[in-house]
Amino acid sequence: MIIVDRPEVLVVGYAVRTSNAAEMDPARAQLPVLWGRAGAPGAFAHVPGRVDENLYAVITDYESDHHGAYTQVIGIAVHTAARLPEGMVAVRVPGVQAFKLEARGPMPGALIEAWQQAWKHTESGGTPARAFTTDLEVHHPGGADLFVAVLPSYAE
Repeated sequence: MIIVDRPEVLVVGYAVRTSNAAEMDPARAQLPVLWGRAGAPGAFAHVPGRVDENLYAVITDYESDHHGAYTQVIGIAVHTAARLPEGMVAVRVPGVQAFKLEARGPMPGALIEAWQQAWKHTESGGTPARAFTTDLEVHHPGGADLFVAVLPSYAE
């Protein structure tokens, strides 16, 4: 497991409130629709100040741990969020220490496997402990990088 200092990023995108339990039930799952909306051609063409061509998934506002509700925002990194397009939100992802997992291969399977590694780490009481503050997925042409925030007391 690689521990990195994840830099701060400002993300503008679409948001839903969900839970892992809800996402396992096709009748209640919201993330496939959210990804479809965010991944549509031109979905962010009207958002000014785009930083790069990556898609960002911000997982934040954890109710408790990975069993509770959370908010997921899928969008793009921007320099400023002065003019938010209608229906979009802005979230500032703070710079923190995080463990980095790389998801490579067919999606969403590779990403699910990376999250399963994070959940296993959490369930086993692994060190460093997860912070359950704000986690980040950066989706790029080579796959996705998952940054899972850890408690600040972690020292290498």
